[in-house]
Amino acid sequence: MKILFLCTGNSCRSQMAEGWARQLKGDVIDAYSAGIEKHGLNPLAIKVMAEAGVDISRQKSSLIGELPVTKFDYVITLCGHANESCPFFPGRKIHHGFADPPQLAADAKTEEEQLGHYRRVRDEIKAYIETLPGSLTKNHVEKQGNMDDL
Repeated sequence: MKILFLCTGNSCRSQMAEGWARQLKGDVIDAYSAGIEKHGLNPLAIKVMAEAGVDISRQKSSLIGELPVTKFDYVITLCGHANESCPFFPGRKIHHGFADPPQLAADAKTEEEQLGHYRRVRDEIKAYIETLPGSLTKNHVEKQGNMDDL
C-alpha cells in the first residue's frame, strides 16, 4: 500500500510520519512524504526521532512534484494548510492533523523545553501510525477519484 504523508514544508510532521511508517509498518506500507513547500529537514525532528530509534536524517524534504511515485492508495494530510492546498490525487485523501512542533516550541526558553514539544508530537504521530492501515476505512476517507478520468 502506497501512502503519502503531506504537510506544508515537509520538514517535521510528515517526515516523522514517513519515518514511523517505514520503521513500524514497512512490511505493509510503502511510505513517502512531501510538502506544498520545501523547508528542509528540521534538526530537532531528526533529534527526537533518533531518540526513539528512528533515523530520518537521510530522508529528503521534497515537493509533491519531485516524488518518484504519483499514484498513491492514500494521501494523508497532517496539517490544515496541506489539507486545504492538497492538489488532486488519485486514490483517497484523509486529513489527520497534528500540532506544529516549531510553532509549539516558539516561546520555549531552552532547547530541552523545545524538545518536549517535538517529543509529544512525535509520540502522537507514532500512535496514529500504529493504527494503520486498519484505521483507513471508508468512514474516514474522502474519495478523490481517478486522475485518468480527467
